[in-house]
Amino acid sequence: MTTVRYIEEKDANDRVKEIYRDISESRGGAEINNIWKVLANDPDLLESTWKRLKKVMAPGSLDPLVKEMIYVAVSVINGCEYCVHSHSAAAKKKGMTDAMRSELFSVIAMASQTNALAEAYQVEVDDKFKV
Repeated sequence: MTTVRYIEEKDANDRVKEIYRDISESRGGAEINNIWKVLANDPDLLESTWKRLKKVMAPGSLDPLVKEMIYVAVSVINGCEYCVHSHSAAAKKKGMTDAMRSELFSVIAMASQTNALAEAYQVEVDDKFKV
């Protein structure tokens, strides 16, 4: 359960309504998700987070599906159930198959294991890997 109230559009001030409009239009007319409704308790945070997310997730050198899968991986590692679900849904819309999701989770699990082992043993980084 959230620690603050959700700001529904009907209860939002004009500034928040404008940000909600941008979120919805940018996402093809989608409903405003709960994360934005919570962040709307602090309009400055809502606006800066939305602008940064919109910029980072915009088309660029990385394929949009790859970006969503990276977001899922980081969310798994950080233990953010909300982001795992929301970005898994976005990745599916961008073409992630069940097989791709399974492979992604296998990579996450493998990286988690080898990261833990490297840290536990305090393995020094090989010079050839340093750039």
